[in-house]
Amino acid sequence: MGCGTSVPEPDEYEGHYTKVSKPNPWTYTKPITRTELMRMRDEFWDTAPHYGGHKEIWDALRAAAEAELSLAQSIVDSAGIVVTSADMTTCYDERGAKYELPKYVLSEPTNLIDDD
Repeated sequence: MGCGTSVPEPDEYEGHYTKVSKPNPWTYTKPITRTELMRMRDEFWDTAPHYGGHKEIWDALRAAAEAELSLAQSIVDSAGIVVTSADMTTCYDERGAKYELPKYVLSEPTNLIDDD
């Protein structure tokens, strides 16, 4: 009997990786400006490696999150990242470390307002 939280080896996923797709629309808890959103994103990416995982995977996830879908797919594939949710909110590396990304680093909320 295997561990319920283990991640299969990447070759076991051959052809079974979840394809990266555009995140579903979402709303932040309150209207937010683009400047505030960028500040939140920068803060997340600056602190994320301190919560576990490997810096090179965090760097690849950031590059993928900021790229067009086809390039994002190439980035996660080449880095050996297992995407378990198409919107990239949950991913694993080849060693089984889990990476959780908040929606605000992956797309813009529906209640984004102009900076004034």
